[in-house]
Amino acid sequence: MTLPAMTRDEFEAALRAKGDYYHIHHPFHRAMHEGRSTREQIQGWVANRFYYQVSIPLKDAAIMANCPDREARREWVQRIIDHDGAPGEEGGIEAWLRLAEAVGLDREEVLSHDRVLPGVRFAVDAYVNFARHAVWQEAASSSLTELFAPTIHQSRLEAWPQHYPWIEPSGYDYFRKRLGEARRDVEHGLRITLDHYTTRDAQQRMLNILQFKLDVLWSMLDAMSMAYELDRPPYHTVTRERVWHTGISL
Repeated sequence: MTLPAMTRDEFEAALRAKGDYYHIHHPFHRAMHEGRSTREQIQGWVANRFYYQVSIPLKDAAIMANCPDREARREWVQRIIDHDGAPGEEGGIEAWLRLAEAVGLDREEVLSHDRVLPGVRFAVDAYVNFARHAVWQEAASSSLTELFAPTIHQSRLEAWPQHYPWIEPSGYDYFRKRLGEARRDVEHGLRITLDHYTTRDAQQRMLNILQFKLDVLWSMLDAMSMAYELDRPPYHTVTRERVWHTGISL
């Protein structure tokens, strides 16, 4: 027997309940929030997370490429501008590079992605690949981890200056910027999601898609935890050098 569709309020509540699995609860992130992370661990997180940051506009461009709805594209394109920037307007990628410099990383090394762990690269690439091949509404709704993003950005703004006084204050501009942008993006993403998924089966599929995105974010931190907390980076039983691949263009 097929269950009836959830109401819009019930469906939204089910989506928000997925926040229990947001990576704010990952041990690696908890350590950063509580001031237990070393300088090297913070630097590793910033360098690896940059690969996710530069991939977000690629994900958004893929969604737009698959979307025949002009009005939806006109609204969605703002996300690309938010990250890539515009003439006279710094974007999120540049703000993240200033965060990298604020924690003591070399800008060019971060841009090279040489420090990106294979597990992080695989997780992020899987997300972009999903956006390229999924129905545009499904790819768009996978972005709804933004429901939980303002909380994580605010937590960094409140905790990091206290725990890590060595980080230059200019590095926090990205988190401040995203507080407002994420709330705006949530409104658009929720509207698309609640309008598109109108049967119980479709709603359950969407909840699984959102779990996939949560898995991406959690898996990234799993890889970082192995490398920077447990001191078990890839091939640690063979060498201490970074021998892993640095990306393969197809």
